[in-house]
Amino acid sequence: MKILVPVKQVVDPNARIRLSSGAVETAGLKLVINPFDEIAIEEALRLRERGEATHVTVVTIGPATADDALRSALALGVDAAVRVDHPDKPEPLAVARLLAQFVARGAFDLVLLGRQAVDDDCGQTGPMLSALLDWPLATFASGIARDGDALTVTREVDAGLQVVRVPLPAVVTADLRLNTPRFASLPNIMKARRLPIAVEASGTLSDDSARRLEILGVTEPPARENVRMLDTVADLVASLRDRGLLQESAS
Repeated sequence: MKILVPVKQVVDPNARIRLSSGAVETAGLKLVINPFDEIAIEEALRLRERGEATHVTVVTIGPATADDALRSALALGVDAAVRVDHPDKPEPLAVARLLAQFVARGAFDLVLLGRQAVDDDCGQTGPMLSALLDWPLATFASGIARDGDALTVTREVDAGLQVVRVPLPAVVTADLRLNTPRFASLPNIMKARRLPIAVEASGTLSDDSARRLEILGVTEPPARENVRMLDTVADLVASLRDRGLLQESAS
């Protein structure tokens, strides 16, 4: 089974975000692999280590600066890394269309990606890619096991857990509780600096980068009120009544 793991480079979730002119200011901020994509990489490596997969490839769509994310994936132990060179930040549909063409040319059996990116929280690329490929889809995976020519996927849903069986080839999106990603060792990090990264011009794929989404504005969330510690239930009731949040029922 050949696995493709699409990854996205995002601002470190632990960094303090600043806004400038209505947009996120990324200058000077550390860029990392999207955390959900890290989980997808880890699961692909575990499937390979269990003998349920033979090859793991990571791919990203972006400029040369995205090579850092690919080298981080190589340091973790993936077999190959590819960057589809793209100067812009394409929208989810454009990404899905580029990936669909890449998948069709690479004879992959499974596309395993994070359920969403933490910068835009769209969560659309996986489902769109599944539709374009006409492949089965399992989202929010918290467990994956090979089952012959299919996968048994445990999904996190509102009511609890749902177990589904999807035939291969398939698209699966990884949720937080699927696994805990490993750390790359220093020797592997140094080795990854010398490993090749294949670069493919986006012109070799049919690129549809027409903008369909418009960001109207980006603002900081409103400041929260200071927390008050209350000693008794009576104090809580009085506080709610003072705020007009509690109404007396007619008896």
